Amino acid sequence: MSYKNEWFLLEADDNIDEIEHREPTEEFLFYRAVATGDIETVRKNCEAGRFVEGEGVGVLSRDPVVNLKYHFVITTAMITRLCRQNGMELEQAFRMSDFYIRKLDDIHTEAEVHSLHDEMVMDFTEKMRKYARNDTNSKHINACKEYIYSHIKERITIEDLADELGVSSGYLSRLFKKETGISVSAYIRSQKIDMAKNLLRFSDYSMIDIANRLSFSSQSHFIQQFREVVGMTPKKYRDEYYMVQWDIESGTPRTEGDTAGMPMPDEMSDKK
Repeated sequence: MSYKNEWFLLEADDNIDEIEHREPTEEFLFYRAVATGDIETVRKNCEAGRFVEGEGVGVLSRDPVVNLKYHFVITTAMITRLCRQNGMELEQAFRMSDFYIRKLDDIHTEAEVHSLHDEMVMDFTEKMRKYARNDTNSKHINACKEYIYSHIKERITIEDLADELGVSSGYLSRLFKKETGISVSAYIRSQKIDMAKNLLRFSDYSMIDIANRLSFSSQSHFIQQFREVVGMTPKKYRDEYYMVQWDIESGTPRTEGDTAGMPMPDEMSDKK
């Protein structure tokens, strides 16, 4: 009997163990957190032990260690491609991927796989964080971006940044515009809108939830700011891009019926 026929019989078996796979929202947000260098989010995920939780994920092997290794490989592949898409050098991304996957050969317990997973995702995240804050800017501007990134969910003012850096707000404002080409407020807004786009695509948060989460003064203010930056309302953006199947390599959505490219996390029953 072919494997395909075996699957057809298994699929129709009323006694098959029913596993309701969790929504891919969490996987996407986690992968994005790694690819954008969001160390705080990634660290919290690791500390919560989300990678080894069994509820809502597929069983890829009856051997628990092998099962975890399979999920590790899937996670590494997805993170590698997203980091590459976000600017990591091709050779570096795939060499890191190969290095960590090869390390599985010497691992024989679930705890060891879990530990390797956490080390791998933190390594990728830290490198992406450094990439996003390269040394082309002065020390003050890099520190400014670092503060904004770490406090993106809060209301941030130029005065907050100036106090944090120990300089005057006028000096920081002029320096930031000179080195980045945009104002501090424009940069903060762009970072908040980028996070909002991910929440609209990969979560079920309402507009008011997203507005509050990112400390916009009101839902209407969030909608106005989003439309100015993106060119459409948050609702239209969600309607067009919510859970769309993305081609990880190119960063573009795949049209219906297009099966080219790597399968998405819900198709692979991935863990984080």
